[in-house]
Amino acid sequence: MAEDAAEGATATAPAPVPKATWSLAAPFWNSQERRLRALWRILGYVALLVVLFWASNMIGRYAPALFDTTLSRLARRTILSAIPTVASAVLAVRLLDRLTLARVGLRLDRDWWLDCAFGMGLGGLLMSGIFAAEQALGWVAMTGVLERPDPQQSFRLAFVSPLILFLCVGIDEELVFRGMLMRNMAAGFTARRFGPQAALLAATLLSSLLFGLVHRTNPGATTTSTVNIALAGVLLSEGYLLTGRMGLPIGLHITWNLFQGNVYGFPVSGVRVLDARMIAIEQHGPAAWTGGAFGPEAGLLGLIAMLVGAALIAGWARLRTGRLAIQASLAEPAGTPALAA
Repeated sequence: MAEDAAEGATATAPAPVPKATWSLAAPFWNSQERRLRALWRILGYVALLVVLFWASNMIGRYAPALFDTTLSRLARRTILSAIPTVASAVLAVRLLDRLTLARVGLRLDRDWWLDCAFGMGLGGLLMSGIFAAEQALGWVAMTGVLERPDPQQSFRLAFVSPLILFLCVGIDEELVFRGMLMRNMAAGFTARRFGPQAALLAATLLSSLLFGLVHRTNPGATTTSTVNIALAGVLLSEGYLLTGRMGLPIGLHITWNLFQGNVYGFPVSGVRVLDARMIAIEQHGPAAWTGGAFGPEAGLLGLIAMLVGAALIAGWARLRTGRLAIQASLAEPAGTPALAA
C-alpha cells in the first residue's frame, strides 16, 4: 500500500518549471509580442522620420517646380514636412509596431469622422470664447477684416495657405505625439508591470511634457507658456484616450490653431501668422490673462478654455460610447484584440 501511494504521488507531481532563459536579443526584442521593444520602436520611428525628411528635402531642392504653387512659402514647407511625417508614422505602425492603422485609431469610418467634426467644432468654439471674453473686457480691438498679404489676391485664395498649414500641423503633431510617442510609451510601461490604464496616464503626462518642451524654443516662450502647452497636450490626449480614435484630437488641433491665428488674428504659439486673417486685431490687457506675445495659449484665458474643452470632450465620449473610460486597448500588446470603442 505504501509503495502504491508513493507511485501515485510520483505520477501526479507537477513537472518542474523550466528556468527563464535570457538571450542577447532580450533587451531589444520582445519574443512574446514578436516585435522590437517600445524604446527601440520609438527610435526606429525617429530614424524613419529622419530618412524620409532628408528625401523630401532633396526633392524640394532639386525639383522645385513640383512645389511651384501660389501657396505661401510657409505652407509649401509645411507640406514638404507633412509627407514624410505621415509616411513614417504609417510605416512605423505597420513594420515596427506590427499593428493595423485601425488598431491605433486611424480607421477612417463614420465614427472617426464624427469625432473629427466634433473636435473641429470644439476648437473653433473655444477660441471664439477667448476672443469674445477679451473683447468684452476691452483687451482686444479690431483693426480690420479680411486682410491678406496681397490686396490683388482674393481673400478665399489667400486663406488656402493657412488652412493647408494648420491641417498639416494638426495631423503631423498628433501622429507624432499621440499616435506614436504616447502609445508606444504606454506599451513600454505596460511591459514594466503597469496596468494598461495607469500606463496610458503615465505616457500621457510624459509625452505632453515633451510636447510643451518642443514649443519652448518658439518666439516669446516662457515657463508659463511651456506648462500651458504641456496641458494642451493633455487636453489633446484626452479625446484619444476616451474614444480610442485620433479623429477628435486631430480636428481640435487643426481648428484651435486656425481660429487662433487666421480667424481672430492672435499669435499661434508665439508665431504671428502673416497670411490671410479674417479679423486683424490690436491686443492689450494683462499678459498673464491674454498670453501676451505668445498668444492665448500662454494666458489664463487659454487655460480656462482648456478646462472647458476637457469637460466637453468627456461629455462627448460619454455620449458616443455610453461610458467614461480610458480605452485600455491603446496600450495592449500586439496580437491582443482591440476593445470596442
